Order: sequence, then C-alpha cells, then structure tokens
Amino acid sequence: MLRRALRYVVPYGPRLAAVSALSLCGTLLSLVLPYLSKFLLDALLARDSARLTQVLLIFAGATAASFLLNTAAGLIYTRASAEILFDMRLDLYRHLLRLSPRFYARTRLGEIVSRLNNDIGEIQRVASDTVLAWTGNVLFLAGTIGFMIWLNARLFLLSAALIPASVWALVHFRQRLETRVATMRQRSADIGSFLIETLRGAKLAAVSRAESRESERFREKNGAFIAALMDMQRLTYLSGGLPGLILTASTILVFLYGGHLVVTGTLALSSFVAFLAYQMRLLQPVQSMMGLYAGLATARVSLARVEELFATVPEVTEKPGAAAIPRPVHGRVKGRVEFDHVTFHFDRDAPVLDGATFTVEAGETAALVGPSGSGKSTVADLLVRLLDPDSGVIRLDGCDLRDLRLDDVRSSVGLVEQEPFLFHDTVANNLRYGRPDATNEELQEAARAAGIHDFLAALPSGYDTVVGERGLALSAGERQRVAIARALVARPAVLILDEPTAALDPAAEDRVAGGLEMRRGLTTIVITHRAELAARADRVIRLADGNFRTANPVVNR
Repeated sequence: MLRRALRYVVPYGPRLAAVSALSLCGTLLSLVLPYLSKFLLDALLARDSARLTQVLLIFAGATAASFLLNTAAGLIYTRASAEILFDMRLDLYRHLLRLSPRFYARTRLGEIVSRLNNDIGEIQRVASDTVLAWTGNVLFLAGTIGFMIWLNARLFLLSAALIPASVWALVHFRQRLETRVATMRQRSADIGSFLIETLRGAKLAAVSRAESRESERFREKNGAFIAALMDMQRLTYLSGGLPGLILTASTILVFLYGGHLVVTGTLALSSFVAFLAYQMRLLQPVQSMMGLYAGLATARVSLARVEELFATVPEVTEKPGAAAIPRPVHGRVKGRVEFDHVTFHFDRDAPVLDGATFTVEAGETAALVGPSGSGKSTVADLLVRLLDPDSGVIRLDGCDLRDLRLDDVRSSVGLVEQEPFLFHDTVANNLRYGRPDATNEELQEAARAAGIHDFLAALPSGYDTVVGERGLALSAGERQRVAIARALVARPAVLILDEPTAALDPAAEDRVAGGLEMRRGLTTIVITHRAELAARADRVIRLADGNFRTANPVVNR
C-alpha cells in the first residue's frame, strides 16, 4: 500500500522539495517571533523607544514573511496533493474499467463509488491538511524545544514531564479508532448502494406500494451510519483532545516553577516571558500533531479500502507483444468467427458452455437460439473479450483472440446488449461514442439501417435531442434502435445483437432486419427468441441445456 502511494508521489518530487524549502523558511521565521518578546520586554523596561520601534519592525516583517512563505507552500502543496490523488483516482478508474462482468455481478455499485470518490477524497483531505501541517509542526516543535532548552533546560524538562502520558493516550485510542472508522465507511457505502439500487427501481417501488417500506429501510441505514459516526467521533475527540488536555497541565507546573525562579532572581523576567511564549506555542503543534495522528488513522482505513480494489486482478489482460488482426482486403478485417471446444464456468458448478464448437463465415448472418440460461449472452461477452474461456479457443479470422490486441478485437467486434446503455447526452453524441470522428451523414446512414432515422429527425432538436439519464426519455424500443445505430457507426467487422428486437413491434422489427440485410459483408450474430427473425438468418445455431451439445448444432437455412 505504501509502495503504491510512493509511486504517485515520486513524479511530484521537485514541487514537494520546493514546498519543503518554503515551509522550512517560514517555520524558521516563526521560531524567531517568540524570542523577540525577550527583546521587546527589555526595551520596555529600559524605556528605549528606538529599540522598541526596531524590535516591532523586525516582528512585523518576520510575521509577514512567515505568512507569505507558509501560504505559498500551502497552495503549492494543496495543488500537488490534489493532482497526486487524482492520478490515483484515475488509475483506479482505469483499473475498474478493465474488470470483468463477474466482478460487477458480485460487488455493489455503491461500494465501488464510495471507494472511488469518498475514500480517495478522504485520503486527499488528510494528505492536504495533514502532511504539510505535520511537517511544519515537526520543524516548529524541534526549533521550539531548542530555544526552550537554551533559555532554561530544567524548566523545559518540567514542561515535557507529561508527554509520555499524552503519547500513551494517543496510541491507545488510535488503535481503537481505526476499527470505528472502517465501520463508519462501510455504513456510508451501505447508504450509497441503497440509494443507487432503490432509485433505479423507483418505478417498481411505486407500483408495489413500497415507498413507506423503502423509506423505513433508508431510515434504518441512516441510523446505523449516525451511530457509527458518533462512535467514531467520540474516539476522535478522545484521541485528539485527551492527550492535549494532559499536556495543558504542564503549563501550570511551568508557571509555578518559573515564577519561583524569577522571584528568587535565578531567571530574568524577559527570559521567562520568552520561555512562556515558546511554552504557549509548544502546546499548539503537539496538540495539532496528536489530532493529525487521528486523521492519519482514517486515511489508513481509506487507503486499505482503495488498495482492496487495486488488488482485484483483471480476468482479461492483453498479452505482451499482442498482434494486430490481419486486414487482407482493403485494410479491413474479414470477420470469420470460430468457437473451438470452448468451455466456460461462472461461479457455479455446471459450465455455462461446455465444448461449444461452431463457425460463422465472414459476411454471414447467424441466429443464435435456445432457452434462457443456455449461454447465448455469454457467447457475446466472450467474443468481445469481456471474459476469456476456461478452455478451448475463440478465433477471429483464424487468430486466437487472446493473441490479439484488445483494442483491435473490440474495434472489430461490436455488441448491442439486450438492455443497452445510453448516456445523458444528445442522440448524436451517443451515436458517436464508439467513433467520435463520425460525420453527420454516417450517423444518419446508421440510423436508417436501424430503422430510427425518421423518428430522430422528427424530434424538436433532431439528433441534438438529449436522451435523459440512461436514455429514459426514449422508449425501450427506441433505445434499442439507437444502440444498434451506435454499433453500426463504429463500423465493426462482426456485429453481435443480443435480443435486438425484443422491445420492437413486428413492423419495426422488419425495418431493422431489412436494414441489417443491406449491410453487405458484415458478419452478424443475432441472439434471439424470435422465430421470424431467426428465419431471416443464413444459418441457425441451436443451443440447449446450457451448451452446444445438441443433435443438430448447425442447421442451414
């Protein structure tokens, strides 16, 4: 975990070195200020106006310079820490995009979002507020101790007598605090997961008259979060406040003993005032560091939660030295698909695919039919390498997919899911998602092939109409056809359509099927339960019992 964190810090070394230099200069100037009180008192006692003015000017100049240096250091560090944490968040986001559907099937989305957003945000907050403050406080504390020993070593030992008790209290409560922070983070993630799940199912909650029940569940989860938060906060106050309270008692001892030394003439009044100035400033960095120590405990929990996601190994990776797909005809992939004794398991005993073997020739349209659970959608995920087979080989134009560049595979194989996802954006931007440089004419051509152009052109803003969150401003059938058009805009060599007409009426289905038939040279695999659509394919591949072991796996039309 620490090694990973250091990898992000190293590129910002020069900026952090500048921060350290500025902070050091600002701290050194701050250390001079309490000592100036000695000269100030001497000037007052001697009634020396010139000397008093000189000391005050030095005091004002040092204060202003210290403020400017510390402000500059703080601003530079805040930006650097924010960029470091963004690099971490970006790497985690990229890592999450590489994880397989199986990961998302077993992990709640709210949990992922909580770690990506809240936990990394907490790390950034602690890093920006804590690390710089810790550095400045350590430097100031060391310098303050040096001046106090120089002024009166015995008086310093008395002021430090209760530090061991403070440190013990700090360590004792911090160990318990980490557990409370982890619990609070989990309760927060539970709320996020609940909100995402129930808001997505808002229609179901309404028609099931479950609003009151869901509101009560929300109240229970929020109550659990508040209880965990209060438990954590109590320990935070104890871990940060109690050690400081113990140290405050040392100030009373310093006043008693130091006052006695002044009364007996052993210590000059001006030196005692300077010592007290340092004593007052000694407590602030010690108490601050104790509070920061508690903050580091929360950051450690967040780092562990983020590291847990980083530790999840992607199931599909690109092989070193992966090859490009051969493009023998006018720079295009042919699109021949072959499954050779492919076996695949999910997290269950029986395989979803067991020795699946079939071929779809380049330019053919094949219908994949069979009962639910027979592995049809798994074929689609395997072809775009969201998953890899447990055994067997999947080939594209004679090349094992695992030997090819991932970008090549996914630019050559397009997938339209049964429940397609649309972004909260315009129709045009959704259509261009797979190919941002597509022209308006290409968008319209693809929309015509998907049987959706006339509808889109008739919208008030045409192709610039915003489709709403997840495309919910459109009907299910309209979303399906927009998704088909989006896949066609990307110009794949192989197009997989998972139940492409399930939400369409017969007339719309006929338009979509007719449009696809016009796409000559495009290898198309249609996963469908519709006999009418399957009948239009060049061949029908039948699945049964969750695999391809059927009496007639391939039937020519």
